[in-house]
Amino acid sequence: MKVLAINGISEKGVQIFKKAGFEVLNKKVASEQLPDFINQNQVVAIITGSNTVIGKDFIDACPGLKIIGRGGSGFSNIDLKYAQNKDVTVVNTPFASVTAVAELVFAHLFSGIRFLHDANRNMPLEGDMRFKDLRKSYAGGRELRGKTLGIIGFGKIGQEVAKVALGLGMKVIASDETVREENIQLEFFGHQNISIPVKTEPLHQVIRQSDFITLHISAQKQKEPLIGEVEINAMKDGAGIINTSRGGIIDEDALLEALEKGKLAFAGLDAFKNEPSPGIKLLMNEKVSLSPRTGGITIETRERINVELAEKITAILQDEI
Repeated sequence: MKVLAINGISEKGVQIFKKAGFEVLNKKVASEQLPDFINQNQVVAIITGSNTVIGKDFIDACPGLKIIGRGGSGFSNIDLKYAQNKDVTVVNTPFASVTAVAELVFAHLFSGIRFLHDANRNMPLEGDMRFKDLRKSYAGGRELRGKTLGIIGFGKIGQEVAKVALGLGMKVIASDETVREENIQLEFFGHQNISIPVKTEPLHQVIRQSDFITLHISAQKQKEPLIGEVEINAMKDGAGIINTSRGGIIDEDALLEALEKGKLAFAGLDAFKNEPSPGIKLLMNEKVSLSPRTGGITIETRERINVELAEKITAILQDEI
């Protein structure tokens, strides 16, 4: 049986398939040519990312397809219900990028509190002529230790963010759809462990009490942004906000206004409302640290995704043999 990996696959992933007796086709195929390629090559499983749309027509056109493997979390590009009705199994890797996303949160936090995003723009242009002036303008940085981090969305990623924050000596408060207490396990060298309980609180309290806020919620059911003008006005003066979750969660117009008026000190954005064409005002704002949806993309994440999908798909196919 053949497995098609249209976005590439690591050698570890390939070896898992080969050891189980499956052939891997590591080939980039245009979306409009995919159904024909799958049928002609008798492909039973496909590994894809978020860019390939797999809807009803696609599934109907590939009657021999048994499994769709989606790297990362979510199924936004796949008609999950229809696939299940057609007995096509859909699997993903929801936890493979947890560490990568959590670490990017702090990359943006450190960038924001120490003006690194802006300094990296200006130093190449003026560092040789205005070194002392730039040093003075960036001298008002802050430290994270002792500050309160509000985590909105306390799933696996939110909990991983809490681990890093607690390790840095920050105070952590969290909000989630369900009220619960999670024991955050901190692991240190020599197999030393500390367990710190964090109980979720109402959203308005997290917004009001936090020095910095980071968002980690799944796709929204409501159409309105979770963080709008009202919520921003309720935040502490000089607070910062990070979004590595979903575009549209923050009202970007309200965010820009708050940054321009000094209500908020900075923002760190890895997700935007109008992807892949974010608003130019956001991109040019000197108080915004930016990244192009790279939260879950690292060398280690890609390896975990490949291995996890290979293990899941081979287990399912072997059960069917």
